Amino acid sequence: MGEVRLTILGSGSAGNAAFIESDHTRVLVDCGLSASQIRLRLAGIGRSPDRLDAILITHEHSDHIAGLKTLAGKLNIPVYCNRQTGEEIKHITEARLDFRFFETGASFEVGEIGVETYSVPHDTNDPVGYLLHTPAGRIGFLTDLGHTNRMLAHRLREVNVLSLETNHDVKMLQDDPHRPWALKQRILGRHGHLSNVAATEFAQQIMHADLRQIYCAHLSSECNTPALARDTLRTGLDQIGASHVNLTVATQSEPCPTYFLRIELPLKNCDSAAISKIPVANAIAAR
Repeated sequence: MGEVRLTILGSGSAGNAAFIESDHTRVLVDCGLSASQIRLRLAGIGRSPDRLDAILITHEHSDHIAGLKTLAGKLNIPVYCNRQTGEEIKHITEARLDFRFFETGASFEVGEIGVETYSVPHDTNDPVGYLLHTPAGRIGFLTDLGHTNRMLAHRLREVNVLSLETNHDVKMLQDDPHRPWALKQRILGRHGHLSNVAATEFAQQIMHADLRQIYCAHLSSECNTPALARDTLRTGLDQIGASHVNLTVATQSEPCPTYFLRIELPLKNCDSAAISKIPVANAIAAR
């Protein structure tokens, strides 16, 4: 059975896209970079959008659909989203695309990749996250949400790779002199964006021995830093004995190195029973 390759092409408040490739299937999750940038970044790993089997869209904000009209329209790539998101995309882009609508919570297949969908709390029309069941393991996408819940923890409890929003540092956001209070309230609200601490708490909650890679995703360029996001998550994971997890901070400016997902035996020195659950405040205080 072959390996699966994941490349975060870019992630941040101004554009998000990820490329997943198995032996026989190639998909994008979100298309928030320009079509020319997606072409350029795919070319950097020897790939082209011409062979994409699908584009999966989480929601209609511009940082998730900026290149969709040009890329999917010209190449006639199927676009998977729920109907509410599709109707918003039609209104925003005035594009005639090959939409494949699903009901939020439904599962379907694109080639040899199984796709689970689930609702996330964000201030758009029916936003979703994705869990991809690939031939080599499970890849989860959880960004653009104001809080986590038991349903999300249940959905992602066996994920092997996770793209997880670490949007802001709360103090940096509160102290930012350029953002109006209403915007700060939106970001901090239950349908806004996850902070570094909230992301760490969720990662601790779902941690298991076969979760090997976490991407710190969708960082704010003004209210976070790569070092803060990484250090907060690293401290929290080390406190519960999850030092086996590799952390990568995704950036807006360039793709992350391609991650190769392969079926592996459980780590000898890390099993689920050995991973403790501690209050996130204790973990952050040790930073």
